[in-house]
Amino acid sequence: MKNIHYPILAGLLAACGGAEQSAPKGTIDTVAIASHIETLASDDFLGRKPFTEGETKTLEYLESAFASYGLEPGNGLSYFQEVPMVELDAQPSDQMIIGSPTDDFALQLGDEFVAYTERVEEEVSLEDSELVFAGYGVVAPEYGWDDYAGLDVKGKTVVVLVNDPGFGSGDSTLFKGETMTYYGRWTYKYEEAARQGAAGVLIIHDTAPAGYPWLVVRNSWSGASLYLDQTGDAYKPIVQGWITREAAIRIFEASDVDMKNFVEKARSTEFEPVPLGVTASVSVRNGIKRDKSQNVIAKITGSTNPEEYVLYSAHWDHLGVGAPVDGDSIYNGAHDNASGTAALLAIAKAMAEREEQPKRSVVFLAVTAEEQGLLGSKYYAENPIYLPSETVANINMDGIKNYGPMKDLTVVGYGQSELEEIAEEIAKTQGRYIMPDPEPSKGYFFRSDHFQFAKVGIPALFASGAYEHMDPAKGVAYLKEKNDEYNQNRYHRPADEYDAATWEFGGVYQDVDLFYQLGWKLANGDLWPAWKQGSEFKAIREAM
Repeated sequence: MKNIHYPILAGLLAACGGAEQSAPKGTIDTVAIASHIETLASDDFLGRKPFTEGETKTLEYLESAFASYGLEPGNGLSYFQEVPMVELDAQPSDQMIIGSPTDDFALQLGDEFVAYTERVEEEVSLEDSELVFAGYGVVAPEYGWDDYAGLDVKGKTVVVLVNDPGFGSGDSTLFKGETMTYYGRWTYKYEEAARQGAAGVLIIHDTAPAGYPWLVVRNSWSGASLYLDQTGDAYKPIVQGWITREAAIRIFEASDVDMKNFVEKARSTEFEPVPLGVTASVSVRNGIKRDKSQNVIAKITGSTNPEEYVLYSAHWDHLGVGAPVDGDSIYNGAHDNASGTAALLAIAKAMAEREEQPKRSVVFLAVTAEEQGLLGSKYYAENPIYLPSETVANINMDGIKNYGPMKDLTVVGYGQSELEEIAEEIAKTQGRYIMPDPEPSKGYFFRSDHFQFAKVGIPALFASGAYEHMDPAKGVAYLKEKNDEYNQNRYHRPADEYDAATWEFGGVYQDVDLFYQLGWKLANGDLWPAWKQGSEFKAIREAM
């Protein structure tokens, strides 16, 4: 423990002690963070899914907390920003029928495929829709890549691979090698298929390039899902879905086309779309419910530059009540993301308690529907209360590690913005080093709310201690074991629960205090962190 600086040790002691050891005013209080997590992730909050009693309780809790700290409402006289949404309770047919030149066969719902639609219609269906293998489903002019070249997909269903051609290629110049680009994200696959006018799109799941097992896909795309209510704004495919790799192989084997080594073929610059000579039939019935969820927003007004904003964000939502796993149907979301929401509240309280007022305004945004596709942050980015051109930076908190103090600060999307250098200065005072995400192929940069702010040009930081434990006896191996266990057994499952006996808050203190110091530094200076050369967001910011 001798390498742990006193503030971290103090955070550890506070986390392990009782409420009487709460931190001094104006500092990060791990006791309060633990209490927030315990409450927000309790069964009483029902997994905090929008449109449920869990949302009502969460909104009341957050509003009460911000008000009690003395923060101003962030949207005029209100702490809320309405987010118009539509809930589609998708009920796909139990089977997807694959028609082949020899014998038809059926894929089984849940075990081999999931399907849904973003069309706000009571029932949609694909009837003998021709299947076309479109590689990675990518159109990327800057890489000279077009998987849809010469292909008319109207009325057809495209079958595409997850991730992008660089993954597993061994070629660091192919896209970004092992680092996933946005072209590798499932959201992009659906967006591009829609732009091409496809009737359907099926993504082939594979655990390594996806970054999560099939169970996550099955749980995430079963039952009711939420979307921004933008009916009629853009074309949507009739059916969107996933199939397992094994199901894809069954389809390819039923085709007259030689589909051996289909991944390697798709990775070639010579790839051309492959009509498979087989068809798919599947239907989806929807229950439709329109409603409004809420982003929660509070602020501290700056003393000298009140129209310049430092934006903190965290998503308050999780998956609600769903399919039982080991007899438990409440997806509590303690790590994901009661922890980030608690961190948001802790920083807000600490800043509000300081005697001096920040020069710039500081905004605290708890967004809705991250788990449904970053919807709350997307709505805010497209309907900003504070303009992106006036927003200095975004500091996003999603899934604060609870395994004890760390030697590292791992930055997801490392190399994107100058925020990294500022964070590194603070990390060094904690006895830590900064490093890139060791698993860039999983595309974490595109999987949390900071991405929506980056898309409108706001420099964003998403980081945490996640690689090497401060205790040399634990080191890297311990963290890998912990991260693997969480991803396999707890991520998007009811087992993501708060456990006071096992959660360690030394690393939580490190990260939250670093974010606090970073935001305070930005709020009391004149820095405008920039995107770095080569960032896809640099031109957006410079055009403001």
